[in-house]
Amino acid sequence: MSRLDELIAELCPDGVEYKCFGDIATIARGASPRPIKNFITNDKNGVNWIKIGDVKTGEKYITETEEKITLEGAKKSRKVNPGDFILSNSMSFGRPYILKTSGCIHDGWLAISGFSEYFDADFLYYLLNTSSLQAEMRKRASFGGAVQNLNADIVKALELPVPPLPVQQEIVRILDSFTELTAELTAELAARKKQYEYYRNSVFDNCDTEQKSIAEIAQTNIGLATSVTKHKREQGVILLHNSDIQQNAIVLKNIEFISEEFASKNSGKILHKDDIITVHTGDVGTSAVIDDKYDGAIGFTTITTRIKDKKQVLPAYLCHYLNSQRCKSDIASMTISDRNNLNQSSFEKLMIPIPSVEDQKRIISILDRFNIICNSVSNGLPAEITARQKQYEYYRDKLLTFKPLS
Repeated sequence: MSRLDELIAELCPDGVEYKCFGDIATIARGASPRPIKNFITNDKNGVNWIKIGDVKTGEKYITETEEKITLEGAKKSRKVNPGDFILSNSMSFGRPYILKTSGCIHDGWLAISGFSEYFDADFLYYLLNTSSLQAEMRKRASFGGAVQNLNADIVKALELPVPPLPVQQEIVRILDSFTELTAELTAELAARKKQYEYYRNSVFDNCDTEQKSIAEIAQTNIGLATSVTKHKREQGVILLHNSDIQQNAIVLKNIEFISEEFASKNSGKILHKDDIITVHTGDVGTSAVIDDKYDGAIGFTTITTRIKDKKQVLPAYLCHYLNSQRCKSDIASMTISDRNNLNQSSFEKLMIPIPSVEDQKRIISILDRFNIICNSVSNGLPAEITARQKQYEYYRDKLLTFKPLS
């Protein structure tokens, strides 16, 4: 029997009492002075003004704010203190944060205080993040125009389990340990990505060899550049967008198809295995190699590069080079700033270092291994982090589900 099981058996064997949140906490909409620009100050003695931009995704606490308001403005605002909660009531609403700083609250928040008799603050944080309560808040939230809003009355009406504090504290200990494991993996991933970027850049920075332009080693074209809306179908030829292209990988956010007839009329733009597809508008230069899965697809305003002699230049090598900082810097100098795109003629002028095929294979082998560790969603660190996150969410929801007191 675990320590948690022992505590439950001792302290709440018959179940847990549920209470209306509004009966055990003070919940109020945020308030700040108008117009706020008249009260923003650079004075270090100003009062912290807490707004949506001060939170970091995945973090539990708010420890600092970007802006302060005057003492006069603070008098016209709702004050919150360290240990209080704030809950976003629009734009990713329902996500709770614990204050580690005092300050005045922005209108985009709900303030929650006065709950310490019933809840450990960290337990309440985990409880409000459970799938069931997040879904309940989302279901009840109203729409104000195009924005869904979570008002104080909705939060006050939530029925929350209130287990004994020792039970809450043991659950917090368990969930904190899960969080720490995920944080360690995330830090490891960040370190590996830095290592990967450093090595990739150093490989090409020190590549003292013959250089040739893209035009000399490959043929290029721009994908479909006219409206394709009327040619979209439920099935057909896969349509790839600039936003689908990541470094060394294609990740579809939504699968779209165009008719085979329309694709056939634009057969010169059809992608084939070993072609390189490059972002033309957006994160210009980011590239991936077309594999079997996307052989026969077609790009929309993307750049296609087809190597003339793959015995001299390997597609994976060229793709890695296009994604390097050295090449990205060259591309940035060619980018049309007002539209943030790269035209075909400029792209073809890019100079590419061409080492021996054996050296290209060596570079590909090393960088591919780094790429799997850093970016693979099937067997790299991102996959491990995703698995840990799912495991954490499962156990969080399970640990925070209580039998009601009969």
